[in-house]
Amino acid sequence: MKRYTTLWLFLAAMAMTLTSCEVVGGIFKAGFWTAIILIVLVVLLILWLVGRRRR
Repeated sequence: MKRYTTLWLFLAAMAMTLTSCEVVGGIFKAGFWTAIILIVLVVLLILWLVGRRRR
C-alpha cells in the first residue's frame, strides 16, 4: 500500500508542476532521439553483417 501512496504523490506533484505541453514535448523529443539512435544502430549492424559475409 505504501508503494501506491508514493506513486500517487509523485504523479500528483508532476501534474501540478508540469504543463501538458511540456510533458508531450518531452515525450516526442525522447521518442525522436530514440528512433534516430535505433535506426543508426540497425544500419550499422546491417553494414557489419554484409562486410563480414563478404570475407
